[in-house]
Amino acid sequence: MLRLIARRFGLMMLIMFVVTLLLFLANEADPLRVARSVLGPYAQPEQLDLWIQQNGYDRSLAIRYLDWIGRLLVGDLGQSVIYKRPVGEIFWTRLANTGILAGITFVIMVLLALVLGVLAGMAEGSPRDRFISVLSIATTSVPEYASAVILMAIFVFWLGWLPGTSSMMAGFSWIEMVLPVSVLVLYGFGYIARMTRASMAEVMTTHYIRTAVLKGLPYKHIILKHALRNALIAPFTVIMLQINWLLSGVVVTEYAFGYKGFGALLLEAALRRDIYVIEACGVAAVFVAVFTQTLGDLGYTYLNPRIRFK
Repeated sequence: MLRLIARRFGLMMLIMFVVTLLLFLANEADPLRVARSVLGPYAQPEQLDLWIQQNGYDRSLAIRYLDWIGRLLVGDLGQSVIYKRPVGEIFWTRLANTGILAGITFVIMVLLALVLGVLAGMAEGSPRDRFISVLSIATTSVPEYASAVILMAIFVFWLGWLPGTSSMMAGFSWIEMVLPVSVLVLYGFGYIARMTRASMAEVMTTHYIRTAVLKGLPYKHIILKHALRNALIAPFTVIMLQINWLLSGVVVTEYAFGYKGFGALLLEAALRRDIYVIEACGVAAVFVAVFTQTLGDLGYTYLNPRIRFK
């Protein structure tokens, strides 16, 4: 098992190296382009050349990449072009905000999806199964920008129960989290529920479940002790992939509700060509994607002994 973990994390580091190299080449291979992004489109050639010399962009590409990696490792993310201050002062706050939103959403979404998926899979073809299946497909089919508008129309403009923005201007507010969390849960839970339902329905038809039923074991004991763990094997990888989506895929939701998070920061940086913020967000998104996928592979191995003992 330790050898498997070492291999997985070794592969993770290799992927991180390759992706960070591609990210660096895409953004900083051309020193003149970097200088123009920082100084603006109207900078004179003399100003561009001076900036390139002062910031070490006249060195070789390999030296600059190693220097960039070294600065990343010590937390030096550069200077934001938009905000005129170190990227780290903005980046970590925005990442923490998205972490709060993603954490609340993840817990509610996974619990709801697993409960509904198991309930549907236990009675395949029943009215309960069909209702949950239709609900899951319907909610997943509606994109975030549409569900955000619908929920705001109902709970903000019609009923007046909730605020229309989640800017947290007066500090953290639970009531301002309701709408963005609801939008993300509605969009994300259906896919997990459908995967769980399909896996649970397949497990319920296996011989060992039928044998346990014929032996007269309590039905609750059969579900929780024998069926549930095996039914979670397939949805587990999907659940882990949702973490990456909750980090970098919530741009629309954060922008719709004015939530100052990671996704909104990435959108602002992309629109205004803030190169160092884009690099910081790219590295964070890649790390989360690779790390969660690695944890997903290890968790899948734990849940499926046939893979573990190979």
